[in-house]
Amino acid sequence: MKIQWRLRMAAAQREVWTGTELRRLLAEKAGLDLSSASVSALFTKEPSQVKMTTLAALCTALECTPNDLIEVDTTPVERPVAPPRPVAKLPRVASARGRSMPPM
Repeated sequence: MKIQWRLRMAAAQREVWTGTELRRLLAEKAGLDLSSASVSALFTKEPSQVKMTTLAALCTALECTPNDLIEVDTTPVERPVAPPRPVAKLPRVASARGRSMPPM
């Protein structure tokens, strides 16, 4: 499964071109005051996690849905077939009577 962060594309489709513009919209429309560094990171990098409140604020500010911001590829991942493991030959263990016996 692959996840793609599409904030920059969603913002551009709404003619929001900079982090400064997005920060202003977040404050005005959604009441969320994020630092310039936080908005810049959201705008330029794919985050490993996003708070639900931040996601809701982005949707409010850009008048979009989470589907506009996050693209999820739900194609099942094919797992490679593991080659069969070779069976190891175990050494024979000598018994008390002097005969070889297979290990248990």
